[in-house]
Amino acid sequence: MTASQPGHGITSVFVRLKLSLLRNGLRQSSGRKAAYIASGVIALLFAALQLIGLIALRGSEHATTVVVLLTAVLGLGWAVMPLFFPSGDETLDPTRLVMLPLRPRPLIRALLTASLVGIGPLFTFCLALGSVISVAHGAAATGVGVLAVGLTLLVCVALARAVAAANVRLLTSRKGRDLAVLSGLLIAVGIQVVNFGAQRLSTGRGLAKLDPVADVLSWVPPASAIGAVDAVSEGAYVRGAAQLLLAVTALGALLWVWERSLVKLMTSPDGSTLAAASAPSRKESSGKESAAGLGARFLPEGRTGTVIQRSLQYVWRDPKTKSAWVTSLAVGAIVPVFNALQGTGTIYFACFAAGLLGILMYNQFGQDTSAFWMVAMTISTTRDAYDELRARALALLVITLPYSTLVTVITAGLVGDWRALPEALGLSFALLGAMLATGAVASARFPYSIPQDSGLKNVAPGQGGLAWISIMGGMIAAALMCAPLITLTVWLHVAGERGWLWLVLPLGAAYGVLLTWAGLRWAAPQTAARLPEILTAVSKG
Repeated sequence: MTASQPGHGITSVFVRLKLSLLRNGLRQSSGRKAAYIASGVIALLFAALQLIGLIALRGSEHATTVVVLLTAVLGLGWAVMPLFFPSGDETLDPTRLVMLPLRPRPLIRALLTASLVGIGPLFTFCLALGSVISVAHGAAATGVGVLAVGLTLLVCVALARAVAAANVRLLTSRKGRDLAVLSGLLIAVGIQVVNFGAQRLSTGRGLAKLDPVADVLSWVPPASAIGAVDAVSEGAYVRGAAQLLLAVTALGALLWVWERSLVKLMTSPDGSTLAAASAPSRKESSGKESAAGLGARFLPEGRTGTVIQRSLQYVWRDPKTKSAWVTSLAVGAIVPVFNALQGTGTIYFACFAAGLLGILMYNQFGQDTSAFWMVAMTISTTRDAYDELRARALALLVITLPYSTLVTVITAGLVGDWRALPEALGLSFALLGAMLATGAVASARFPYSIPQDSGLKNVAPGQGGLAWISIMGGMIAAALMCAPLITLTVWLHVAGERGWLWLVLPLGAAYGVLLTWAGLRWAAPQTAARLPEILTAVSKG
């Protein structure tokens, strides 16, 4: 491709490239194809339900408030989610294009068009369409609504790409990935704040409390495009034109910022990691070595101690692993504690800590990336695979077991329900065991790569559906595994046998150990037999 090639030719190439990447990713295995299709069907089903719900709001007193807030949150999600959650593909990573003779404006058109291909844009289109239908009344509003749907979609996509391009150098550096840990934590806390705010809407005047907020956000793109439709429906044509003009201006500004970022990215040298090349001082090196040696002294001999130490070092040193741990630790405490402080909590919310930390057992081999081949060389039998998985589970328990216990005790104190502490601990231990068991099996059956050369993605292209079905399927299986203990707890409450509820603690601990052992035993032969497939899957990043 030459620099003088027309822009529409570049656009078609990028669209075909994205479709080829999706198609080739699905061809790798029938399991991956099934996982992607299943995740796509779930997302589209949710989008269809949202569309129906928004259409049902038509004529409602607070329809405008709902759709304006929904569009604003949607735009915020497009701005921050691609930086910290799985998304994108190789056509959307501008660092892959720096050596190609491409001019910025044709490149932006091509990338923007390619960005419109996928489940995410289709989901956004459905929400924008439903929002417009719920507030559009009259021919003029319908005509503006057609423009509003397109503007909303384009502003969301352009916002995501502009933010990603402006931060790609930071996010792909080691220091930048460390900063993403704090950003991920802030996002997690923000999500919980939104959740508790939504709970407050169920009391008092409800949605009427949000009318002033919606009035302000109706002037903020992309929500201003939906606000323009409502304004025209009410006959306020000047206000509608101004809000629509704001959306158009925002789109132009985002494209300009995106273009400037691409020019800088493709013409300026990357000095973000030069300082990292300098060797650490002797004092720092000796300090790290002594700390590692001190920790190793408390670990068992042989493979188990080595794997535990390696796993804990990943938690401390690898930015993406650290980010996952920090987020899980924070949200695991925020959910029960915030609910308790709001007066709506229960001690059983403490199980969130065990559940979220248990998810970290999933995709154990993916965090090794291409270095997994060194681990694979040490696994020649089912026993080797069992020892490897058991040691990784023990490494998680070093942190998760005392942390889950601490969160449960704190929650019991905040809600003032000390009598329920034993049963809550028993349920947490059982859930943690179930998550470790299903995580071991998912690591063997559904491994995926975690790209280390890009801060834009946590899953390699073509593996997003695989990651989604692995985690969601495992969580559902873990919940079903805990059903017997939950049933026993409920029965003791209903039967009035509260004096026996303390038995849930030892039973839950024993049941959790049994589930973990069974899961490791089941996953070990699958891991040993599927080593070549696992190595191929985790090395794609």
